[in-house]
This record gives sequence, structure tokens and C-alpha cells, in this order.
Amino acid sequence: MPALIPPRLSFEWLHACCGCEVSLLDAGTAAFDLLARVEVVHFPLLMDHKYGRAEAGAALSLPEAEIGVVSGGVATRRQLEILEAMRASCQILVALGTCATHGGIPAMRNQWTTRETLQTVYAFGTEEAALIPAEIGEPLDRVYSVDEKVRVDVLVPGCPPAAEAIVELLGALVEKRALPTAGKSVCETCPCWRGGKGWPTVLRFLKNVPGDPDTPLEETRCLLEQGLLCLGPVTAGGCGGKGAPLCLRARVPCRGCYGPVRPGGNPLLDMLGALASNGIDHRSLIDRKSLLRFSGAHGLLRPPRKRA
Repeated sequence: MPALIPPRLSFEWLHACCGCEVSLLDAGTAAFDLLARVEVVHFPLLMDHKYGRAEAGAALSLPEAEIGVVSGGVATRRQLEILEAMRASCQILVALGTCATHGGIPAMRNQWTTRETLQTVYAFGTEEAALIPAEIGEPLDRVYSVDEKVRVDVLVPGCPPAAEAIVELLGALVEKRALPTAGKSVCETCPCWRGGKGWPTVLRFLKNVPGDPDTPLEETRCLLEQGLLCLGPVTAGGCGGKGAPLCLRARVPCRGCYGPVRPGGNPLLDMLGALASNGIDHRSLIDRKSLLRFSGAHGLLRPPRKRA
């Protein structure tokens, strides 16, 4: 009986910090067992692989693979070219991490124009864009999520996604099993108890959770009801794997790193509704755009319109 040919796996990172790849390594032996069952054909963080061009001016090419995984958003034309090459070379394309699925922290710059961003970060405007190193490439008008530029088959949010979730997903793709499904919010996986209406205003994020930090979560009142800006009602769950959400374990309100709980959701609008339903005055919220700190792609964060 002929030996089964392992599926080919291709990894690429764009506008990202490599936290998603580190999370995969955090899975320990489960990650190495998974990688042993595939043929890794492209993984810039682990192996030296040149991007091929048949001739000058031709489109970039990457090795063909059954499964492609992309982390990071799209912020430059170079990154867009790499992403398009990944889409063309991979049968299944996975957007891994919130930067890839919703823009992540880098997309916070979408609230300013490219010129304003360059002036703020590099102290020069687009007219001096030639000073940007060639390997970085020309910036796009904003930071895009992967699915805004190419067709994506699987979205895996998280900053970073839980290690066990990455292994479970890739294992399902390798074995051609049904993919794990989500759909629950952070609130639905949080063991804190709720008492109804709470504190009438939003407290500063630096305000500590009252009480003994060693008190079990089951005996801790909902942080939102205590006036702490917890984005649990509008954020997809899963950061804690099968346990309690990670931020809540540290007695810190959810910051929304897993993106909207529902596809196409707007955490800003949805959270304002959640505040109102909890009897909290939304006018006490200092920075509304901070509600989109992980979800600034898909046109949710944009420069303010200039008044005539």
C-alpha cells in the first residue's frame, strides 16, 4: 500500500509581531506532532526561502500548498503582493490572529491619514516617502485585514489565538475533519456573577478591581457592573481555551483582542448598547475609538471628515 503524501503547509506573516507563531510553539509537543504530519514548504520565521520571480516585473511566486496560514494585516504594497501570492498558491487560506482577521493593533492608525501617520511616527510626510527603507515598501492608504484583499477560507481571531485552538484547527484541516466552531462571547465563558444594574459611569481603565485579587472569579461580581470597561459582551470568546478568559483570570477587564463576537459586528456601537443596557452613562467614556483598538479594519476606523 503506497505511503500517504503529507499535506503541504505554507506560513507567511505580514504586518505582525510573530505572536501568533509563538503561540503555536507554546503548544509544545502538540505543535511538533502537528508539524511532523505535514510538509512545511514555506515559513519565513523558521526557514530561509526566497520569493521567486520568473522574470523581471513578473508576479511573485510561492510554493504550492494545500494549507496556507497568514498572520498580520496588510499595510504595504509589498505585503499585498505576498498575500496575493499566498492566495494563488494555497488551496485553503487561513487568516491567523486578530491582525489578519480584523486589523489588530496596527489598524489603530486607520483613524489618521497615511501622511499624518508618517509625520507622527517618522516626523516626515509622504513627500519624503523615499526615505522609507525599500524592504518595507510603499504604504497603503490604511491597514487592511486579510479578507478585505483576498478570499479567506478560515478566520482564527486572537491576539494571539490560544495555542490549543491553533493546533486543533490545523489538525482538523490536515485530517479533513469538521472545523471547530465558536460563537460564544467572553461573557458567556466568564464565571463572574451578575447582579443586575451596576455602577452608573465608566471608570478609568487603570482603576483596579475592588477586593482581594485572590478571590475566586466565581465570587467576583461582573467587572462591567463594577464600572470597569470590560468588552466581554461584544468580544468573541476563546482566549482562555476551555477555561476562564485570560484577562479575567488576571482581574483585568476584557480589551477585545478576539474581535467582534458576531461576523461583521461593530464593537463600538455594540458596546455602547451594552453600556446602556447596564445603566451605565456612555458619556462617561473618555475615548470611544478605543473600543476599536483591535478591530479597526473593514472601514470601522477612519480619519474624521474635514468640515467645509
